[in-house]
Amino acid sequence: MLLGRSGKGRHRRHGAKQAFEDKLTNVGFLRTQIELVDCVFDENEVDEIWITFPDPQIKYKRTKHRMTNPDFLNKYKKILKPNGMVHLKTDSEYMHGYTLGLLQGLGLTIEYAHHDVYGTTNAPKEVTNIQTYYESQYLAINKKITYLRFNFS
Repeated sequence: MLLGRSGKGRHRRHGAKQAFEDKLTNVGFLRTQIELVDCVFDENEVDEIWITFPDPQIKYKRTKHRMTNPDFLNKYKKILKPNGMVHLKTDSEYMHGYTLGLLQGLGLTIEYAHHDVYGTTNAPKEVTNIQTYYESQYLAINKKITYLRFNFS
């Protein structure tokens, strides 16, 4: 499951077009409000969740809208299979730091974290081999991309 900015219509369709061209049979696309994610998927149904370049919602009063706030984490935990992973890829150091601190405070297992995933030699290939539209835009202007991977076990 991939969560992130919807972007322009042509960019939203790119993933569906690519999946079709690659004849992928284990992929689906669903557009819904993130608050309903636990109503759309059954308990323990999802293998992985990728949160890509979400709005960091920097203002304190917007905390409840951050895609890694405790309420959303509880929803993700419910739909993830045991040992399922959550991935966060963002250009926002703020979002990365907020999420890292929150996860540490909750005692969750952080599998990998880096503030410049393209500036390290040990970055997971599945993270650097696929770039979103926004990511390619940010990399073109030398903006650092952060990444972290965690689970609830």
